[in-house]
Amino acid sequence: MTTPNNPSGTTVTIGELKDIAQAVGEVSGLLCIDEAYAEFSSEESAVSLIEQYPHVIVIRTMSKAFAFAGARLGYMAAHPEVIAALLLVRLPYHLSAITQAVALVALEHRKELLETVDALVRSRAWVADQLSNLGLRVLPSNANFLLFEVSTPTQVWQELLEEGVLIRDVGLSGYLRVTIGNEAENALFISSLKSCLERKS
Repeated sequence: MTTPNNPSGTTVTIGELKDIAQAVGEVSGLLCIDEAYAEFSSEESAVSLIEQYPHVIVIRTMSKAFAFAGARLGYMAAHPEVIAALLLVRLPYHLSAITQAVALVALEHRKELLETVDALVRSRAWVADQLSNLGLRVLPSNANFLLFEVSTPTQVWQELLEEGVLIRDVGLSGYLRVTIGNEAENALFISSLKSCLERKS
């Protein structure tokens, strides 16, 4: 289960996750929750469920909030028995020494790195408002991107690309996804999209 979800940005509440964990436990299953975008969300982390539900596994990445995509560094929180079982089957060389060293430095500077998350959340709200002002439906998001509705996504995507703005067509009919950038990137996206929509009308 992914929360916040990609590509929608929606979250599963901690109450809903408890219900799912309870149901999964009743059939002796494991519940793996992907929280790759959790730092951008105000929802409580599923890590809080592990003590009560030892069959819950939470996976995260340093790729998103830590801007560490090239390192391909993920981690897991789980009950000690689950971790012990997984250690038996893991690859012997799963992370390079360089990746581990860089991750340790990043964790030492966690506060500074995560300050960018607060700025991104504010930018996400600004972009969402701008999209709404253009008359577009925007899904509420707890991730570093927004999913918005357009009548001709392929055409809009192509026109934006021609203006030097790359967003994602995630294959959902009538929707495109934009990752929140810096102030200049967000402004360019909105102005280019506005021009594109004006040409269509």
